[in-house]
Amino acid sequence: MSKTTHFHYGYVIVACCCLIMGVCIGLVLSCAGIFYQPVSSELGIPVGRFGLYMSFNYVASTLMLPFAGKLIQRHSARWLLTASAALLGLTVVAMSMFNAVWQFYLAGALIGISMAFLLYLSFPTLINRWFKTKMGLFIGICSAASGIGGVLFNPIGATLIENYGWRTTYMIFGLAMLFVVAPVLALLLRDYPSDKGLQPYGEKETVINNTPKDVSGIAYPDALRMPAFYALLVFAFLIMAVSTLNLFIPKYALGIDYTLQQAALAASAVMVGVTVGKIVLGYVNDHSPLAGLLITTLCGTAGLLLLLFGQMGLWAILLGAFLFGWEYAGVTVQTPMLVRKVFGSRDYAEIYANISIAIAVGGAVSSGGWGLLADATSYTTILIVGVGGMVALALLGLFALGGKR
Repeated sequence: MSKTTHFHYGYVIVACCCLIMGVCIGLVLSCAGIFYQPVSSELGIPVGRFGLYMSFNYVASTLMLPFAGKLIQRHSARWLLTASAALLGLTVVAMSMFNAVWQFYLAGALIGISMAFLLYLSFPTLINRWFKTKMGLFIGICSAASGIGGVLFNPIGATLIENYGWRTTYMIFGLAMLFVVAPVLALLLRDYPSDKGLQPYGEKETVINNTPKDVSGIAYPDALRMPAFYALLVFAFLIMAVSTLNLFIPKYALGIDYTLQQAALAASAVMVGVTVGKIVLGYVNDHSPLAGLLITTLCGTAGLLLLLFGQMGLWAILLGAFLFGWEYAGVTVQTPMLVRKVFGSRDYAEIYANISIAIAVGGAVSSGGWGLLADATSYTTILIVGVGGMVALALLGLFALGGKR
């Protein structure tokens, strides 16, 4: 009798992945923006200069990813992810004691090393090992957990900062990862279904339903000769670059006379948009990647335009932030779906691995670059540039879909 008819330990793996994304990614990435103003003010530096620590994060992730992929393939994902969560927690605890911006840059590099495992490789690797059916559903659930974490922790973090200061807030966030996430992963995570005497969930269904169509598609060497590959490479870079404007929405809201709590609500609205967007975009892309592309770019454009007119009222800020979250969701949903639509399943992993490097590089360049541009011009300017980026994304996506033939 198939073991998938009863409770499968794969659900525990999904819960562990949601914990990683919801707490580790939710606290460190989704809540990063609420620290920008208080930390930079105490250090006496521009926000853009402080925000460069996120660039060190993405650069370190980019450099670490090739090695992390080999390590997680050859060694225990359970212990690598546990160690990464512990490293992340220790780093955030240390950030509560920093007094110079270069220390944050060093911390950003350490965060990037841990994120190579926690953000980029954790749930894709484990879901692929533990599930042969419903993979997209569970990847979507795990990915959406980071948005849920942002919704929950942004207002909590803002309240902690207002009442106890950013140092205490960093300390609490770091201890949560060190003494909650890391121990749970060590206790519950397992590398393969065979570790629990199981087959992957849906193994028999996969064997029965396997058809030549499952392995159809374009070979990796042929993909490299297609203009669509390079269009999607730029698309991946740009969609990540535009999404990092999320880090500056709280600062933008403060600049047009909203309170820190209202700015934190805007950050939470982005995370709500990310969470809803991932679920809806996943469903839409199953039927039409073209429709998914249009929804991603139109919602992102509308969101940025509403933010630009945020002085009309808090509703405009919150609705704009929510809609912009759909662009953010497109990083982890629309990008892989376009790659699969254009190139098929044959060498999907190898092709998407190359596209993913562009995502990491986009984050590395833009997370600090937007802040520097805002310091030189204004936060309104970077939102306007973001609108131009949304138009470019739509054109690149349409070109890639048209070029798949």
